[in-house]
Parts: sequence; structure tokens; C-alpha cells
Amino acid sequence: MDDRLYFRQLLSGRDFATDDMIARQMVNFAYAIGDRLTGEAVLVDPAYDVAGLVSILEADGMTPVGVLGTHYHADHLGGNMMGYQLEGVAALLDRFDVPVHLQAPEVEFVTKTTGLGPEQLVGHASGDIVTVGEIDIELIHTPGHTPGSQCFLVDGHLVSGDTLFLDGCGRTDLPGGDPEELFHSLTTRLAKVPDDAVLFPGHLYSPEPSRSMGDTRAMNVVYKPKSVEQWMMMFGH
Repeated sequence: MDDRLYFRQLLSGRDFATDDMIARQMVNFAYAIGDRLTGEAVLVDPAYDVAGLVSILEADGMTPVGVLGTHYHADHLGGNMMGYQLEGVAALLDRFDVPVHLQAPEVEFVTKTTGLGPEQLVGHASGDIVTVGEIDIELIHTPGHTPGSQCFLVDGHLVSGDTLFLDGCGRTDLPGGDPEELFHSLTTRLAKVPDDAVLFPGHLYSPEPSRSMGDTRAMNVVYKPKSVEQWMMMFGH
């Protein structure tokens, strides 16, 4: 599948939304994952500049056939953030009639923040597979940052949204956050991801844009606690 896998990591404010100061400050990553042979791709967390993201796909000969949403926050899927209205998945669905794949607990939140109806959203369970062409993408439910946060595992690539960064992890003090759940997501739910898989986070919060899971587990402070009690002492708030 290496020859067929289409995978692009796209940085807001640099690769798209280049004139958007919020996008430049938030340094979100969007991702495009697809099958080069069939020309089909899904966009992960399309926000700020849908036209720009679609143009990148089209320049590569790819067509959007779906969206994968890591979680409901406006800097990932659009909506109101601190009084600013951010463009997102709703603008994409105005142009393309495609499904938006979420974990089931996140559907109600995405409905509220984006204005999309539940009929436009597909609620999944952990372990479900979304197939794009002949490329299989596994959805892993990783609650903690939000109730329905999810990561995507495809051919040795882990797209983690705000669940896990190269350094640190997502906040748990926002609505729906749960530090104890995040501990279990990092240590148990993501345990199936091998050390040689490469982590691709939701923001550029480190000098490097990606890192192996093995190095992340060895270097990231969030993996230092060995029990939920230790974790809550360090990160629970």
C-alpha cells in the first residue's frame, strides 16, 4: 500500500490559510489521506480555508470523498472561537456532499458548533474502519480532551488530533475534558500503536512536525506517570 497511500500533513498559516492571522497563531495541522490510484481522499480537520485545502487536493489529482474529525473544537472543524467565526467542515459540505466521520459521543458537540445536522454526520465506534479507495483507516476512540476525541491509524501513521502531541497532550479543563480518561487513552487505548509508527499531531507545538511513537513514549513527559494516581497528581485539574 505504500505506493498507493496518499498522505499529506498541511500546516495552517503556511500551507493553507496563509493570510489568516488566527490560523498562523494556532498552527493547526490538517491532513489529507487517500488512495493515489483511485484519486479519492478524506480531509482530516478541515478548518480556516476550505478552498485552499481543496485546491491542494485538486493540484495532486485527488477528490475529497469524506471528512475525518478528530474532535469538535472550532480550530479543527469550524465554528465560534473566542468571538471569531472560523470556517470549517460546513463550508466543505456546501461544495461536496460527503460524510463526516466522528466518534458517536462527538456528534452532538459537532452539531452544536458547526450547525450541521446529525444526518450529515456519521457516528462510529472505536475500531471502525473507514476505507478510501483501497486504503483502510482505523478509528481509535481516545476520550479525555473531549468525550469523542479520536485518532486515526493508517499504514504506520497515527494522526492524533489534540489527544497526543510530540511534547505534552491535549487540555482537559475545557467542556467535556476528563484527565483520567485521557490517561487511559494514552496508555491503554493507544497501546496497540507500535513504536515504529509515526505520530502526526493536531498542532505544531514542537520543532519537529512528527516523531516515532517509540521516541514519543520515551521523551514525552505525559508517559512518565505509571499509574492513574500519579497521572492525576501531575496532570489532573
